[in-house]
Amino acid sequence: MQSLISEAGALAAALFTFDSWEIGNALRTDGAWLFGFFATVIGAGIVLVIYRFVPFIDKHLERTIMVWSYLVISAIIFVEVFRRFVLNEQAPWSTTLPPFLFLIMTWFGCAYNVRLRTHLSFSEFRTNMPRKGQMACLILDAVLWLAFCEIVIVTGARVTANSAANFQILLGTDNVMQWWFLITVPIAFLLMAARVLENLIEDIGKYRDGKPIIEQAVIGGE
Repeated sequence: MQSLISEAGALAAALFTFDSWEIGNALRTDGAWLFGFFATVIGAGIVLVIYRFVPFIDKHLERTIMVWSYLVISAIIFVEVFRRFVLNEQAPWSTTLPPFLFLIMTWFGCAYNVRLRTHLSFSEFRTNMPRKGQMACLILDAVLWLAFCEIVIVTGARVTANSAANFQILLGTDNVMQWWFLITVPIAFLLMAARVLENLIEDIGKYRDGKPIIEQAVIGGE
């Protein structure tokens, strides 16, 4: 345990160096998982506080990123198809940038749908359970989601640090780094962890007030 704490402390110190090589080395230790746990929970709590004090961000952040990512992808495809078949020319990055934008759209969209509870939740089955059973399932959901978020945050940070340390450039460009896009994955899952905590707090409040805990979610609903 002491070695894990030491490795987690070394990772925290490495982050302040802003050196991708040092950060990458620190992330490859077992202490990264201990650090990742606290980073996920504390980071999600900070994001949740921001959501509470700035409702505009709470309501529009993920969906704005989703929509703009989709619009940029569509614009690139439309313009470059026209240029390729009409003008016989094409930007070399037009086939490499959209996949990264799709990555951003997907994971921020996942965080948004966790908030809307439109993920797989077996609500039809759970509504027939007693209230204590429903609450136990929701707590289990939250624990599993937070564990999943921690795994992706740590592994995503490793991939990002490795990309930055090796100066991986977006194919078709001269100075656009891949890690600029890859870092959005752990960020998106940090937002997802915040949504998980937000839902859990909501569920506990409903349980205490005697309100229905599990409701049928609607895709695209609020």
